[in-house]
Amino acid sequence: MTLIDTPLIDTPLIDIGANLTHDSFDHDREAVLQRARAAGVARMVVTGACRAHSPRALILAQTYPGELFATAGVHPHHAIEYTDECDAEMRALQAHPEVVAVGECGLDYNRDFSPRPAQRKAFERQLQIGADTGKPLFLHQRDAHDDFMAMMKNFDGRLGPAVVHCFTGTREELFAYLDQDWHIGITGWLCDERRGTHLRELVKHIPANRLMIETDAPYLLPRTVRPQPSHRRNEPMYLAHIVEELARDRGESVQAVAASTTATATAFFRLPTASAAS
Repeated sequence: MTLIDTPLIDTPLIDIGANLTHDSFDHDREAVLQRARAAGVARMVVTGACRAHSPRALILAQTYPGELFATAGVHPHHAIEYTDECDAEMRALQAHPEVVAVGECGLDYNRDFSPRPAQRKAFERQLQIGADTGKPLFLHQRDAHDDFMAMMKNFDGRLGPAVVHCFTGTREELFAYLDQDWHIGITGWLCDERRGTHLRELVKHIPANRLMIETDAPYLLPRTVRPQPSHRRNEPMYLAHIVEELARDRGESVQAVAASTTATATAFFRLPTASAAS
């Protein structure tokens, strides 16, 4: 499959997770946005994943009103930076209407870039922000399912909607999330024949009103994109490719998946409708 072969999609797409503050975009960010628009990606949620980049995500959202939105949070890799001052900064960012979710936050025991106790403390404090603001949660979990579920359970009935972003987990994990009525974000990991083949079957079980799509750019370039760009950088323009593969795996039309994921993302992040944003 190639991007050229992707059918024209009538519904404007929403990329719910793009790391557009990443320094790999510093030299051509406007061109990246132009390519995304040309590929049918009308709106993007810019991921705020650390103390330095969450404010930058807000600035991008303010620069492109109605097209870009932001999250504000601290990824578990950066949990060691989560001080009282950091908490105050995250709370101040959440006061801006362009910031539509708390996170990226969660637990990552796969790489342990921050000590696990620091990860749990940072996650708990951000869950408290979610409880205090009622904003949606943009969640990360890798190899930490039991602790992740236990910490979320501590906030039962106190949180707004949640999405487990960039889902790569097991069948058991997927159904545990769906049992909580959480949303699922699917990325180009689906297209990775080395480690993502199990997702081909699992995505069939995600209800349409719980399913959203994302690139996680510049990471996770879909391996089935042809031709592969020499720089290997992922971009929001490849979201249409993910939609095509997802539709095939779910046994649905590309148009149906595009329409449902856009409607779900609009409702989840409480975005203005496309007509209102234009």
